[in-house]
Amino acid sequence: MKPVELLRTLMRPALLGLLMLAALSASRLLLVAVLWERVSATDGFAFIVLQGLRFDVILLGLLLGPLFLFKPFFHTGTTLAKAGSWIWPLYLGLAVALAFQVEASTLSFIREYDSRPNFIYVEYLSYPREVLGTLIGTHLLELIGVSSLVLLLFLATARWFRNDPGNEHRLSWKTCLLSFPLMALAVVLAVRSTLDHRPVNPGVAAFSTDSMVNQLALNSPYSLLYALYEHHRDSQEQDLHYGDMDDTRAVALVLADLGIPAASMIQGSEPTLHHHQPTFPADKPRNLVIILEESLGAEFVGRLGGKNLAPRLEQMAGQGIWFEQLYATGTRSVRGIEAVVAGFTPSPRNSVVKLMDTQNHFFTMGSALEQQGYQTSFIYGGEAHFDNMRGFFLNNGFDTVIDEKDYSDPAYRGTWGVSDEDLFKKADEMFSDAGSRPFFSLVFTSSNHEPFDIPDGRVAAEPGAEGLRETAVKYADYALGEFLQKARRSAYWNDTVFLIIADHNSRVYGEQLIPIERFHIPGLIVGGPVAARVIPGISSQIDMLPTLLSLIGASADIPALGHDLTRPEYYQGAGRAMMQFNRIEALMVPGRVVVLQPELPPTFFLYEAGGPLLPDPAPNPDLEQTALAYFAIGPAMIRNHWYSDSPLAAAGAH
Repeated sequence: MKPVELLRTLMRPALLGLLMLAALSASRLLLVAVLWERVSATDGFAFIVLQGLRFDVILLGLLLGPLFLFKPFFHTGTTLAKAGSWIWPLYLGLAVALAFQVEASTLSFIREYDSRPNFIYVEYLSYPREVLGTLIGTHLLELIGVSSLVLLLFLATARWFRNDPGNEHRLSWKTCLLSFPLMALAVVLAVRSTLDHRPVNPGVAAFSTDSMVNQLALNSPYSLLYALYEHHRDSQEQDLHYGDMDDTRAVALVLADLGIPAASMIQGSEPTLHHHQPTFPADKPRNLVIILEESLGAEFVGRLGGKNLAPRLEQMAGQGIWFEQLYATGTRSVRGIEAVVAGFTPSPRNSVVKLMDTQNHFFTMGSALEQQGYQTSFIYGGEAHFDNMRGFFLNNGFDTVIDEKDYSDPAYRGTWGVSDEDLFKKADEMFSDAGSRPFFSLVFTSSNHEPFDIPDGRVAAEPGAEGLRETAVKYADYALGEFLQKARRSAYWNDTVFLIIADHNSRVYGEQLIPIERFHIPGLIVGGPVAARVIPGISSQIDMLPTLLSLIGASADIPALGHDLTRPEYYQGAGRAMMQFNRIEALMVPGRVVVLQPELPPTFFLYEAGGPLLPDPAPNPDLEQTALAYFAIGPAMIRNHWYSDSPLAAAGAH
């Protein structure tokens, strides 16, 4: 064995590792400086720096490990050496350039999602038009600058290794085989970063109640790779480990918490299937329209303590059922869709809109009402294949899908499709032409989405750094108000119930482990049959489905786990809301929040609306078990086909 020759072949890769280590540390220190106000509040600077070195070494083990393990074998012969002189420069050029790309875009990603890059970073690549349009509209200079540097870095790195003098050295097979076990041991130790039975994961970096600050100890390439790994685990139906609970116990705890009367339960079928009897029976079926407003958080609504950017919505608040403490289940549109349209609880798995196991016979409001003779439709201004919405809806109870291609002469077309005005014009036309048959429609807006393309001359522009976003909110409110004003004069108004609700808040961020106030959203139910009322207690998006069934007078057998907020025992009761934030799950009840994180013990807090999370001196094991049950039951229902649109369909699926 000739260690000197071996070292010469690996000298430049080792130097690259040191340079990357320095660059990642510099990037972390820059992020800490920019976000110092939140970092200083945790008193964790030293922890972030030291743990950061640990995770940087893990990344280097992942990226450079294959090179240290296999490059020596490419020095054993002329043919292999020629191949290696191209393979390794290209590999390292790509690895370095992509790592730089992810790390360089971290600050922008944090400002949007309050997190280092995660699966969202690559998920949207399936929709290049929307992504590119958004980046050009809001990050053009950054896009050009980073893309140019990525290309230059790729070329420079590849050329540097192509001209590596170490490429000329030759090694014997004996040297390579003897060194391989030592190299493998070093790489494994670098990647595992521990001698414990489980390798290090992001949970090790959690030291404060500020989730974003905890992630500063990571690096963004590692954060992204770990998110891809988790997504792969999810596709294999291996859910993140928040605690131990079998399916039977999860069902029992959730049903006990809901308090559904035993007489309503339907035995011998899906364990949560029960008969929903409406509190407002109707002589004839009433129409239902759900208007899902993009990114309309409570911070834009004065009545909810925010800015006065939605005056038309607030004017209508006294004319229908207004929710004062309504919370989104997640931070993505598909989470809002699964909660509002399917009444499905958030879970560690991907949204049911996108899962392969939920693309047929999955229970939704559409499937429930389609079975009762309703016309069902999804009306969208963009491309409905985005996030698999078209496939999910058409396969699960929606007869018609309207998207961008169905607008012949729109008044305005932006990055995410036609304007909200065009969307509502199309909706009004469809509702007016519905005839005597009842209809249900989900109308999903998109104008209030970055890069905030809206028509000129509708609303006055807002100044300041958030001017584009706030102007788009005003426009979305304007378009909504114009539609509802027109609907009031229509023939369908008196027989129609309208729910106006946000899919999620605009941006979820904050120094709290889970920023509860950033899940707060407006919700309003209006229409001819709706009497005015305020719901002051805590409510969740999943509560909308049974509530709406009562308001339109529809009885149905449903597996959904929401509260019917037309019933006094619910709207006068305690209430609860489930929230998912990155890998964190939280259950809130009046005055208390329990937070679950993978591989970590639960954390308990005291909480009052609008205030901070305060450590709870009296942990509540019962609340912990209820939270675990709510977040375990979703995967269980998917796995066991317990959430079908028909008990017969569910039985056939087993």
